[in-house]
Amino acid sequence: MQSEPLSGRTLTLILLSASLATFMSALDGTIVNIALPTISDSFDLTSSSVAWVSTIYLLVMAGCLLIIGKLSDVVGFKKIFLIGFILFTVGSFTCGFLPDVTGQFSTLLASRVLQALGGAMMTVIAPAMLSYYLPGDKRAKGMSLVVLFAAVGMALGPTLGGYLTEYLSWHWIFFINVPVGIFAVILGYAAIPASPVAKTSLKGFDSIGAVLVFVGLAALLFAFSEGSSLGWTSWPVLVSLALAVLGLGGFLWRELRCGDPLLDLSLFQSRSFVVLNVVFALLFFTFAGANYLLPFYLEHVHNYSVSESGLIITAMSVGMMITGILAGLIYAKLKGKIRYLVMAGIALVAVGFFFLTHLTPVTGLNVIISALALIGLGLGLTTTPLTTLIMSAAPASKQGMVSSLTGLERFAPMTIGVAVYNIIFMHGIMAAVRNSGITEKPPGDIAAAVLSYGFDLAFVVSVILAVVLFVLCIFIREETAEEK
Repeated sequence: MQSEPLSGRTLTLILLSASLATFMSALDGTIVNIALPTISDSFDLTSSSVAWVSTIYLLVMAGCLLIIGKLSDVVGFKKIFLIGFILFTVGSFTCGFLPDVTGQFSTLLASRVLQALGGAMMTVIAPAMLSYYLPGDKRAKGMSLVVLFAAVGMALGPTLGGYLTEYLSWHWIFFINVPVGIFAVILGYAAIPASPVAKTSLKGFDSIGAVLVFVGLAALLFAFSEGSSLGWTSWPVLVSLALAVLGLGGFLWRELRCGDPLLDLSLFQSRSFVVLNVVFALLFFTFAGANYLLPFYLEHVHNYSVSESGLIITAMSVGMMITGILAGLIYAKLKGKIRYLVMAGIALVAVGFFFLTHLTPVTGLNVIISALALIGLGLGLTTTPLTTLIMSAAPASKQGMVSSLTGLERFAPMTIGVAVYNIIFMHGIMAAVRNSGITEKPPGDIAAAVLSYGFDLAFVVSVILAVVLFVLCIFIREETAEEK
């Protein structure tokens, strides 16, 4: 893809730059939530109001991913990387600094918008750079390192966020990004080559499609993130769902007719490409369910503290680290048989979720940790090959576009997954109360037993989804696109 081979040192620095972008994006996705109660106290806010610190970041990120993917193909990866980290770093600083200076919660939200714009650029750019610059035989190894850094960021976020909030202040969950961001900008400026691009200006850029996809995705994720608290039949949620249908429907109609679309729908003419993207998205959908529900189980059924629950759940991230690296090392040796690697990973995920379908108030910690480790091992074994196969199926001129698609397929399903699994969980509880004779249990056991039914139903759904994904993997083919 690269016209001239790059030196080993340059490739190493590019890999480090991409890993930093992934690490910071993953860390920021998990470090903030633990500080929300403290931020709520600082501004005397309700829980629903302070949740906008996370919600506004989510909406801006989701709406911008496909737009930024297209921009990176037009203006080049280096510019997007540098602008992304500059925006993220400035946004992080103002998140920590401006709210105290102005005394206004609104300045924190405005700063989160800036931070989200930078975060979206960072999310898109890492897989695109690796797929573009790394030779084919090293691409999977590079992707595996990115998976490792993402897992470390996800695992470190809650613990680091809790420590900074407790011993310093909530402002430091944002200030900690600043020195890393400055280092990343210097590194990216020195290491990333100026990539040849198909165009030198934004003339002809699909601005109508950009507006439609931003409105559609932001409205969709707002509806799912706020549906439980506002009510699924409340007018804000219904209006948001209507906007989502109109925006995303209009976006698809526009992309089919646009000469230079944000998302080239012709890529989906390949059945294997469709299957790869569906499997990738649904894997993160099920991951969101486990990540969302398990803290409730550990804290409310087993009475673990927040920090203890976070430590237990890191078993999943540790599993991802181990097999994420392993998948990258053996990827090239399994050419022609990579789907079996993905199927093995999904089988591990299915077994892990099966263990979680038998949760009770007396389930041993060893069972819970083993199940989480299996899920993490499976996710690590699948994420690297799936990302590599999806990126390899796109020509060099569309690496940013497809990278933004994979970012959206990680981001949106996890948000929707939290809402859907919450609904399943609640239905499980209601079914338990109606049908299980739960009222005959001793009063002290009722709450824990009822909750266990809800968790069991949610994880049964995860097992079923894993089986469906396993079958879909039969249709995966290893396709490499030629530049058009």
